[in-house]
Amino acid sequence: MILIADSGASKTDWRIIGSNGAIEQAQSIGYNPYYQPIEQFETEIREVVLPQVKHSINEIYYYGTGCSSDRNRQLIRQVLQRYFTNAYIEIWHDLEAAARALCGREEGIACILGTGANSCYYDGKKIVENVTSLGYVLGDEGSGAWMGKRILGDYLRKDLPPKLWDQFKKRFPMDRDEILNRVYSQDMPSRFLGSFSHFIFQHLKEPYCYKLVYEGFSEFFEKNILKYDRAMELKVHFTGSVAFYFSDVLRQVANDKGITVKNILESPIAGLTLYHQTKAQD
Repeated sequence: MILIADSGASKTDWRIIGSNGAIEQAQSIGYNPYYQPIEQFETEIREVVLPQVKHSINEIYYYGTGCSSDRNRQLIRQVLQRYFTNAYIEIWHDLEAAARALCGREEGIACILGTGANSCYYDGKKIVENVTSLGYVLGDEGSGAWMGKRILGDYLRKDLPPKLWDQFKKRFPMDRDEILNRVYSQDMPSRFLGSFSHFIFQHLKEPYCYKLVYEGFSEFFEKNILKYDRAMELKVHFTGSVAFYFSDVLRQVANDKGITVKNILESPIAGLTLYHQTKAQD
């Protein structure tokens, strides 16, 4: 039995591939070792994942945000080994999940646009180049957190169009102090910021919202995609809720810049499942 996990900032998708090819699924909250204690991850494994795993696991492939460092990968490995004592375990960064799910065994540029943002050049076997991801404070252009920062700042400064400002205030009746407390003093501020992308999507016909999204995607292309030497000739793929739900705007920005966008997936888990099924048959 193979257990696959794709963990982002908001949720973790799990898939179990049986020896007969049958697939089962589970879900838990997202986990980032840079921002959350390892005890929280262990609690999710023990209380949420294990009750849904009804068979012995032989292999585990865990892909997660924040898993670019050896230290973080080791922390996650130790927890998984504690509960799946006989399993072979591999820990990968979530960008590897995006590349494998989107490109399979073909070369291309794989991107994540969800709560956060990232990109890489994938040669069909491995990630060869990665434009540095700077996180929601210094980077993540076009992500849900980036959009949330923009609209919250404009709301607090009353730079939103009056009708949209009233709708935002009615939907989110928070004052300045509460917003600043959520951003600067509480856990997972990127998740909080990213939650406002839902409001933006629901008001996408408003010129302000469309312009905000268009500018975010344009910055993502400029600061990430166009840094790769062959960006204009390679196919560019995306995964993540923001890329998926704002796909029309994303494709428009790409077209305006002469870039070819192919696959856009809400989540990489289905592509990862296919990747590991195919790999197991080789």
